[in-house]
Amino acid sequence: MSDAQNPLRLRKKHGSGKPTEVTSADGKRLVNAQSVRNAVVAGLIVIIVFSIFWITLSELSNRVFPWFTVVLGFLLGHSTRLAGRGADWRFPLIAAVMAVAGSLIANIVVAASVTAEGFGTGTLDVLRAVTSMTWPVYFDERLTVADVFYAAVAAVLAAFYANRRLSRSEYQALRLWREEQERD
Repeated sequence: MSDAQNPLRLRKKHGSGKPTEVTSADGKRLVNAQSVRNAVVAGLIVIIVFSIFWITLSELSNRVFPWFTVVLGFLLGHSTRLAGRGADWRFPLIAAVMAVAGSLIANIVVAASVTAEGFGTGTLDVLRAVTSMTWPVYFDERLTVADVFYAAVAAVLAAFYANRRLSRSEYQALRLWREEQERD
């Protein structure tokens, strides 16, 4: 790119146009910044906070919103991206699995909350009273095809938002590092 100003174009505010110099060491730093543990911990925190929020919302409105698990998928994807800083296939997989598990857990907790309200007891009391005979009844009567569909949509959203967004130079550095790893 030349430095001559063309009267028909806007001023250049973004740099010289020269490619940035990146090395495989920059890619290695990106890989070392990833943390599966942080992604899982952040996901668990999101599931717990989301379940409490969903219970509160259901009790305040006297309605259960089954589509709310889609919001959980969105939140899990973002928390996995921010906490895990992942740039490979593991982080979308972690986010998708946690979205399905979190959807199931949140549905169980909300159902226990509604049941507890009906019996005039606490949610934790209902959850402690669950036995192996309760699960088949729950899955036959309470869990619907819509819940499974919303869990699948949540998993897709979580996987979509889970990977770190890389700039061009970061992507090039990561590619250089991977090519170096393949040669070794």
